[in-house]
Amino acid sequence: MYNLVSKLIIYKDNEKNSLLYNLSEIFKEYELGNYDDNQIISEIYTQINKLLKTATDYGFNNNLWQNYLAYLLATTENPFTLVSEKVGKRNGSVNDFVKDDLKIFLQLFSYDFSRIEKDLGITCFTKIQNYKAIVKKKQVYNKDVSIKVQELSNSIAGVDDVDKMFTVVTDFYEKYGVGKYGLNRAFKLSHDKNDEFIIPITSLDDVVLDDLVGYELQKEKLIRNTESFINGKKANNVLLYGDAGTGKSTSIKAILNQYYSKGLRMIEVYKHESKYIPKIISEIKNRNYKFIIYMDDLSFEESESDYKYLKALIEGGIETSPDNVLIYATSNRRHLIKETWNERVNTSSTEELYHSDTIREKLSLVDRFGITIGYYKPSMKEYFEIVKTLAKKYPEITLNDEELEKQANVWVRTHGAQSGRTAEQLIYYLLGDN
Repeated sequence: MYNLVSKLIIYKDNEKNSLLYNLSEIFKEYELGNYDDNQIISEIYTQINKLLKTATDYGFNNNLWQNYLAYLLATTENPFTLVSEKVGKRNGSVNDFVKDDLKIFLQLFSYDFSRIEKDLGITCFTKIQNYKAIVKKKQVYNKDVSIKVQELSNSIAGVDDVDKMFTVVTDFYEKYGVGKYGLNRAFKLSHDKNDEFIIPITSLDDVVLDDLVGYELQKEKLIRNTESFINGKKANNVLLYGDAGTGKSTSIKAILNQYYSKGLRMIEVYKHESKYIPKIISEIKNRNYKFIIYMDDLSFEESESDYKYLKALIEGGIETSPDNVLIYATSNRRHLIKETWNERVNTSSTEELYHSDTIREKLSLVDRFGITIGYYKPSMKEYFEIVKTLAKKYPEITLNDEELEKQANVWVRTHGAQSGRTAEQLIYYLLGDN
């Protein structure tokens, strides 16, 4: 194995603590015959433990060794894989180096571990190549990565020469992309120095727009803008504002799920992280995806000045905003920034002479969003309709419409104003009684 891994060029694994690198070093000791049985078995088991953790994180199954090798191919970002992501298979001298590397991966895919298992009296390699994973809930592992990597793994396992493998791999890059942005749909910022700056969010809701009852005009407006964005046309930054629990955040999450397969990605940024947005954009502006920077529950107190970062970013900076980035934000406030009567009434001669300019400067942030969509509290009739629609999804709830309306009426009196969130909470309460 060491002789194979050491010859990699394009896919050279420079991560000195990676599983493949560590295993190749262990096999080097084994092949030289310079090892202690107990020590080398312990080192092997350490790497097998890492592989099992990776398999758990990504829901791998069957041949974990092949899944891992496919994972390396799917996540390695280098000039070749990034170009393949944008334009697919192309002719060039680099292809000769790539095929040399893929030939090595093809040999690793069918690597025979029987000799080392026999000499050391172990069976761990046989077990990982015939692995039956415990069925897990989808929230436990990264489903996006799992599906794609296992698809690539199965495709490679079905080819018998390097030219076919080259086609499989480059087609994969063109279809799905490469690295974390190719394999994942949503991301957040990490402030851990040991992590990358932008990291994947691995557990996501599978909510779709049809799950949000009502608000058809709002959803239509959001879909239209997003489709323009996905199709490379001009599109606007969007602010969704209105009453709490009316489905603003749900709409944006559903938009991501609906257009993820068409290259949409989302990065969640909190208000206090807005100063990092220029850094985010510098990392993603040249990638072959459309990115929505998602800012939930966005609002600013009168004493805060962070809104100026966002304001300058959306419009007015020297550097042109890239075509593959938009900002979608939600807020309970129409104008985002808290405005007081003290600001409206200028009674002191010592206050700013052009006081109205200060107010306009604060309120102008919302004008930077080309589209604003209002989500308002539903009427009681609409609220009852939401409750009944949600109840139909659960056969366990056997109440008729009249009984549901009665329950909904009692519930809303003790749990705040009517909203989609309140309706959902009632449904969960009724499910708990069954």
